Amino acid sequence: MTDLNIHFLLSILAGSTLVLLPLLIGYFVRPSLPTEEKDAPYECGEPAIGSSYIQFDVRFYVVALLFIIFDVEVAFFFPWALIFGGATQLADTSLPPVVRSNLTDRLLDLPPGTTTADTVISAVDAHTIAKLGFLDIAVFFGALVLGFAYVWKRGDLDWVRAMVEQARQNAARARPTMPIPALEQKPTAAAATTAS
Repeated sequence: MTDLNIHFLLSILAGSTLVLLPLLIGYFVRPSLPTEEKDAPYECGEPAIGSSYIQFDVRFYVVALLFIIFDVEVAFFFPWALIFGGATQLADTSLPPVVRSNLTDRLLDLPPGTTTADTVISAVDAHTIAKLGFLDIAVFFGALVLGFAYVWKRGDLDWVRAMVEQARQNAARARPTMPIPALEQKPTAAAATTAS
């Protein structure tokens, strides 16, 4: 246990040294020539306009979080596809025993040649694993789609939410109502003389 702690402390010391040593060398070696241009805030090559101490709109954070959440969830499809593909290959009844043994080793993450004839995954078991894997990913994908629909319905994907709401209100106001037929009136003599 002591040997493990020493290795742990040595790796922390080595990592800290590799991070702090270049910073320390740079601090002593680089020249210190501050100018007004160097001290100005840098915003993507554009001159700064106004104060940099402004409050960002929450939508930036919401979109970033949504991207990270859905990106990570989609990344879970790749290991599933690897296992599902192996199980689907093993479900083939016409596989030779050598290929079935190799696929079983890969699916169970065993060294090649470890599986014997008694421990090999049969086609029936592989078919059950494939069905279970498909059911698992269907439930996972259903939860992903349900979350996406909730976010969409809530309006978090509308970038300018106030303008979208205003457009909806304008569209509701602009809807034509049932026109009331106007009564046709014949022009009277008094109306004809005032018009001329």
